[in-house]
Amino acid sequence: MANVAHLIPAQPTFARTAFDAAVFLSNAGLGRRIVQTAPKHAIFSQGDPADSVFYLQQGSARVTVVSTAGKEATIRLLSPGDFAGEESLATVSGLRLSTALAVTPCTLLRIGRDEMARVIQEELVFSNLFLKFLLARSMRTQADLVDQLFNSSEKRLARVLLLMAELAKPDDPEMLIPKISQEALAEMIGTTRSRVCFFMNRFRELGFIEYKGRIRVHKSLLNVVLNNHSMDDNAYGPAIAV
Repeated sequence: MANVAHLIPAQPTFARTAFDAAVFLSNAGLGRRIVQTAPKHAIFSQGDPADSVFYLQQGSARVTVVSTAGKEATIRLLSPGDFAGEESLATVSGLRLSTALAVTPCTLLRIGRDEMARVIQEELVFSNLFLKFLLARSMRTQADLVDQLFNSSEKRLARVLLLMAELAKPDDPEMLIPKISQEALAEMIGTTRSRVCFFMNRFRELGFIEYKGRIRVHKSLLNVVLNNHSMDDNAYGPAIAV
């Protein structure tokens, strides 16, 4: 019998394109779309259906919760590269546990729950990236709790300002932080607006910050966080009652 294998056309082979997490998180596509949010507008609200995850591409935002008594507290700040609303992955028909508010104009990628679950299951590169984000957020939350329990109010304020300015970057000796009210800062560190106002004025007098509408933070503010004493302990001036 004649060999006819050479008469059968070869079947084309299709190489699977390598998954690029950066491209996925930068563009709209199946199950995801780009959204723009103006300052002070909600990205999502507490009590809304938790049906998607958001990835912050540009801008800054804060996450707040409101108690049954109506008291609002800021629990987290968001910067580019952060995810928000990941609780939607834990339940199919749950509700948002918090509100995300834009501090500056924000550009976000809204990823539907089903698409987010799919890419986590199918793409190892993305699942590793998302896991690292969740671990980093968990460590940050633990550090925030320790800060709240053991540090004085001015150290907590200094830490929040440094985190907002992202002064961990070695090539940025100083940075402007997004516009944020003293009331919001007071909520974040668990004190009063008058205390925040007092410490902000003291930080400015000591050259740790500058502000005329926008706050510019200098790395010297780390002195407040790293010093074993505080302003309350007469480290930088007369003793002040808390």
